[in-house]
Amino acid sequence: MPPRLPLSLALFLCPRGGLLLLHPTLRRPSAAPSPALRSIPTNKRSGAFSFFVSPARAASGYSGMAAAGSPEQQQQRSVVVKETIELTEKEDLIFRRLLDVVRHFGLGTQLRVAGGWVRDKLLGKDSADIDIALDNMTGQNFCEKVNEYSEFIGEEQKGIGVIQCNPDQSKHLETARMLILDIWIDFVNLRSETYAENSRIPTMEIGTAKEDAYRRDLTINSLFYNINNKSVEDLTGRGIEDLKKGLIVTPLPAKATFLDDPLRVLRAIRFAARFNFTLAEDLKEAASDEKVKLELGTKISRERIGHEIDLMMSDKHPVKAMCDICALGLFYVVFSFPEKSNPPVFDKCDRQCVSHIEAAWNLAYSIGNSVFSSGYDPKSQDERRRLCLYSALFIPLRNMFYLDKRSKKVPVSSYIIKDSVKLKTSDAETVVSIHAASARFAELVLLESNIDVGTLREKLEDEYLEIPVDCVKRVFAGLVLREIKDFWRVALLISILSYPEAENAADILNKQDELQQRKEKYIRVEQSITDLDLDGVWKLKPLLDGKSIMGVMQVKSGGPLIGQWQQRVLKWQLAHPTGTMDECIEWMKQSQSKRQKLESSTHKVELRIRNTRALTLSSTAINQSRAASSMPRTSSPWCSTTTTRRHSTTSPSSATDTSCPRESSSTTSSPMLAVRAVKHAANLPDPLVTRAMMVASTARLTCANLKLIAQLSLDTSSVLG
Repeated sequence: MPPRLPLSLALFLCPRGGLLLLHPTLRRPSAAPSPALRSIPTNKRSGAFSFFVSPARAASGYSGMAAAGSPEQQQQRSVVVKETIELTEKEDLIFRRLLDVVRHFGLGTQLRVAGGWVRDKLLGKDSADIDIALDNMTGQNFCEKVNEYSEFIGEEQKGIGVIQCNPDQSKHLETARMLILDIWIDFVNLRSETYAENSRIPTMEIGTAKEDAYRRDLTINSLFYNINNKSVEDLTGRGIEDLKKGLIVTPLPAKATFLDDPLRVLRAIRFAARFNFTLAEDLKEAASDEKVKLELGTKISRERIGHEIDLMMSDKHPVKAMCDICALGLFYVVFSFPEKSNPPVFDKCDRQCVSHIEAAWNLAYSIGNSVFSSGYDPKSQDERRRLCLYSALFIPLRNMFYLDKRSKKVPVSSYIIKDSVKLKTSDAETVVSIHAASARFAELVLLESNIDVGTLREKLEDEYLEIPVDCVKRVFAGLVLREIKDFWRVALLISILSYPEAENAADILNKQDELQQRKEKYIRVEQSITDLDLDGVWKLKPLLDGKSIMGVMQVKSGGPLIGQWQQRVLKWQLAHPTGTMDECIEWMKQSQSKRQKLESSTHKVELRIRNTRALTLSSTAINQSRAASSMPRTSSPWCSTTTTRRHSTTSPSSATDTSCPRESSSTTSSPMLAVRAVKHAANLPDPLVTRAMMVASTARLTCANLKLIAQLSLDTSSVLG
């Protein structure tokens, strides 16, 4: 049996990175905090955590991973909080330096570390987010004193960055930042806020530590660590208690706190998700208030909203955060849609989106971290995980578009990512690419049972390229992977989740056998791609570039034709992974030669058909010509009762009826009748008529004026080319 851990270390990370709460049998009654919690310098650091936290099943609704449990379960929840704050060696050196500055200049300043650093230290976690609160001066003034002291002891002065306050965006505090012992430290004065009547912009003054604590967003973030006396200060009287209970509570009434800074709504959701804590009932009611939602949507910049959402997606419980956003009616406030989309936003779209990200999380968790692996760069794996979650969240929107200002069709998911939460353009492009690749992967999944290989082969081949049946999978999968690159496993996961599409993505969560089937399908396809040696195929260098292809084809300029051949060469290379450059060139030459022979044969057939048709037409024309010569003038089918006078100055006696094919000279009537007969009977273009006349002459058909027909054919031979 493994040794039992000390209770001070009872809060630790489980193998998959989840925050492990004490089993009821291991819990002990919560003791009241000591008046002064002493700090102990240490070099101990916490371990890294994995991508996933084990999905917790919900007691109700669609939010399988988000639910915090019943009220009874919430009351039983207990989180172990350390009785001392343990400083790292560097933290101890930084705090000693700051105290030296205070003593050297006789400032009399009380230095307090505020907020998240204190909270994390009490939970046994390290934190690099050090914010120093000052009780008698501004952050910028204190930073200047730090630089003066550095110069006094012969050290290099550091630059000071000042972040100005912006009340219109609920940024009420001016913050100074500087680098101390290679750690960025923020300095800000303790604040007291007073509001004029009918104004939402506060008047900021230097306040007491207690006033500052009550103006914080959450009680668990209102704790101070006093550097001067090395003690933890819980000035709201409930910060440590709420931390132990796992409760997210505001120090002041929640609605007033949120109207002061509406972004605090999202911060509350983010911290609840990060620590798997429970949102207090009054907080949820305030977050759902219509006025608070309006202020969040109009008062806070989209960049600040997007930053909070991105932090949620990158944290340990992103699905819980999205479920809380949906449950509180904030989904359309956070993820604003374009005014018009095609098709329009459907009913319960928010719930569908959240159910898909939950299903994706569960499926990915069941498969393991390999979903996001491609190389050994942890940062790249984190990025794939983050974009996988965005892709899953917006699966229900993948076929929705809107028209931008230039009337260009743009995916709605792209609008939300770029314009609604103001993430990078590359993020939007990657999500759209993952959706497109997942649709193509759906065809590849079908190939597991060799279904529709022939249809897929027809899509890949053309008149120059033939792909062996046993290479169709490799060629198709290779083309998809070259488009999506490192994200191919993510696209495959989304494809397995989306096709066949369940009526409700939550069905995948509720049916364990369905989840298992999709997991097995993912593993089979992934293994098939690996067996085909396609992982990393996007790094494959083509055997022939555009210049080489132009040389083989003996053309001097590029264009669409060269691009088509580049694609053919790539397909050939995927179908022949061991092929050489010389073999590829030989294939090109043979393909062109076969094509030229085929075109020549086709041309001969077409010429034979044209000759036969022309012969038939000429025979018909001559027969009609003979018949017409024996008809009365008025009964000829190509005579008109209307007469036309070509020259108005000609006397009536010299006028000629030009609409009738019959001429006064018997030597020219037959060829003219033949030509007009063909035109009249078939409404054919002149070149084909001329062709008919030529065939008639060369076939030595009986006609009184055959020589004249032949002469006319020669005169118009230029029309035939």
